Amino acid sequence: MKVLIVTREFPNALEPGLAPFNRQQFAALGALCAVDVVAPLPWFPGASAFAHWSRAGRQSGVPREERIDGLPVFHPRYAYVPRVGYIAGGALYAASLAPALLRRGTRYDVILGSWAFPDGVGAVALGRLLGVPAVVKVHGTDMNELARRPSIAFNLRWALPRARRVVAVSRPLGDTVASFGVPRDRIDLVPNGVDADLFRPRDRAIARAELGHAGDDRRWLLYVGRLEQAKGVLDLLEAFSLLLRRRVDVRLAIVGDGTERGTFARAAAGELGDRILVAGKRRLEEIPRWLAACHALVLPSWAEGTPNVVLEALACGRRVVATAVGGIPDLITGRDLGELVPPRHPALLAEALDRAASASYCPEDVARAGARGNWAESAHRLEASLRAALA
Repeated sequence: MKVLIVTREFPNALEPGLAPFNRQQFAALGALCAVDVVAPLPWFPGASAFAHWSRAGRQSGVPREERIDGLPVFHPRYAYVPRVGYIAGGALYAASLAPALLRRGTRYDVILGSWAFPDGVGAVALGRLLGVPAVVKVHGTDMNELARRPSIAFNLRWALPRARRVVAVSRPLGDTVASFGVPRDRIDLVPNGVDADLFRPRDRAIARAELGHAGDDRRWLLYVGRLEQAKGVLDLLEAFSLLLRRRVDVRLAIVGDGTERGTFARAAAGELGDRILVAGKRRLEEIPRWLAACHALVLPSWAEGTPNVVLEALACGRRVVATAVGGIPDLITGRDLGELVPPRHPALLAEALDRAASASYCPEDVARAGARGNWAESAHRLEASLRAALA
């Protein structure tokens, strides 16, 4: 089976840490069948002159072809109109990619669009043009947030029912897909996996020493992810401030980047001082050390699919405090693994963080109870969905 994957959510030479979940799953899929990855980059005339303001400008130096984890990756440019509605986004995307694919002349058995818009919409359009079945994989934010925009929803209501299969990473996300007119028997649940060699229980004190914080015996609470309002990070900051009124033996470590990074940096420079540690964005290979250093991971998102950071925290033997959204309740199934709270409730989150900071548990027990499968198993399920699209 020859598979063409179309996704903007994939690493490149300038952004090697982008979308590690796709990189790991597609590399594992490449061991089962022939895979080419087309990871398009946005382009508009004069984009390179706007590198300071535009991702399209910053990515202008990415090579046209490269090899990542053994996969051939191609980076054609697609027409992108900044600050304009999305109504024609899927059509522009497909029209931009079609000439590059036709020039290559490679015959594919199936096209997989990973991320609902514009990748999934573009994959369906390309599949109809090339006479190849299309599969769309949805992740969470693409359906829970982006799909609320009327212009994107319009595109998805056209594309998703025309996909041969739709792959969702959680049951609630599959329900959302069904609401767009996709028959239930064409929706496949394919959870993400975890690299067990990378994410495993480690000694907390050693991890802190390796991070340059030897001797810090406070109870660390860790956030890993994008620093955006919809991820609940402002709720987390408020909850942590409430927690500090109860106890002073806690520290909040923030790993990630985004529009709210400055908010945390100002809090750390102000009255909260070193009770907040803003570490910035880190490579995937560094995340296990941060997880080992903490007492609990916290994920206060307003919406999610099946967040990999929760799977990774459990594999590292660390309990999780998270909001009861998306596929998270399927992962945190008991008090031994952590605690769930409703989204957008900083006071309840503060109480849960207080309990998490005081909890005593065995990391190995958490890792055993929280095990959910590796990337090879995830890739086998994805391959089965792709083969079903050919039937």
